[in-house]
Amino acid sequence: MEYRIEDLAHHSGATVRTIRAYQDRGLLPRPERRGRSNVYGEAHLARLRQIADLLDRGYTLASIKELLEAWDTGRGLGGVLGLAAEVDGPWTDEKADRITRAELDAAFGGVQDEAAVADAIALGVLEPLPGHDDEFLVPSPQELSVAVELHAAGVPLSAISGHLRELRGQVEHIASRFLEFTTEHVFGRYLGNSPPTEADAAEAASLVRRLRPLAQQSVDAELARAMRLFATRHLRQRLDPEQASRRTEEPQMVAVPASTMRAVQALVGEAGAGAFIVAAAEREVQARTLDSLTATHKKETIVTQMPSDP
Repeated sequence: MEYRIEDLAHHSGATVRTIRAYQDRGLLPRPERRGRSNVYGEAHLARLRQIADLLDRGYTLASIKELLEAWDTGRGLGGVLGLAAEVDGPWTDEKADRITRAELDAAFGGVQDEAAVADAIALGVLEPLPGHDDEFLVPSPQELSVAVELHAAGVPLSAISGHLRELRGQVEHIASRFLEFTTEHVFGRYLGNSPPTEADAAEAASLVRRLRPLAQQSVDAELARAMRLFATRHLRQRLDPEQASRRTEEPQMVAVPASTMRAVQALVGEAGAGAFIVAAAEREVQARTLDSLTATHKKETIVTQMPSDP
């Protein structure tokens, strides 16, 4: 088959302007010149469909160009696309569900709370369904079920949203560290080339399948250990008023934003990040103490220098 550019656009779903832009960026081969006309073939149509598929997978045009160059040099795309499909696949067995607005209101005590619904949408707990104003997609029914149980136990919806935001930030940090760890010690040797070879991409995809459940298993085990430790300690403090009133000298856990940790690690390295944050906090406390002492001294000096009443 041979196509004019308008016909190619019709069959591929791309616009004429997009096709010309792909040509200018080197993503699409130049057409054959026939007199005063440009003629495109099946290879051009196949290439446009490849680009569309890669864009749907989340690739940028720059990375698509690298992949297509690898394809053109005989290295193939099968392994790379298999790796992308494995990474893009579901990381949980949980299935999304739907819920109507009436069911949602009933689950939370029958009270309509527009602010809470808007908050849930912003957090991705609920997703509006186009054309269905009274129905939502629930990506994680388990997460919604936890919110229902907490609200039934007396926790305000605003507190649940705030807790989820805090928890999400901490979990995202854990996920980021797990990926950095596995990339350094496992995937680094397969992803050294850009794009990776067919064999390396296929091996990396196999490893993703094997390692996929490890993050969840390690977090589940550590969460159970921490809950057992802290729940017991918390109960003892509640049952012993004297112990609860005493200050604990044990180290306290503080959530640090991932962006802050990256900035600190860039300054002092990963090994020294904790000590740097502690030192910075201690220096700030000392500086404020000195400021307070200085301000108090100045105030006392002014008072003593004020003239007495005649």
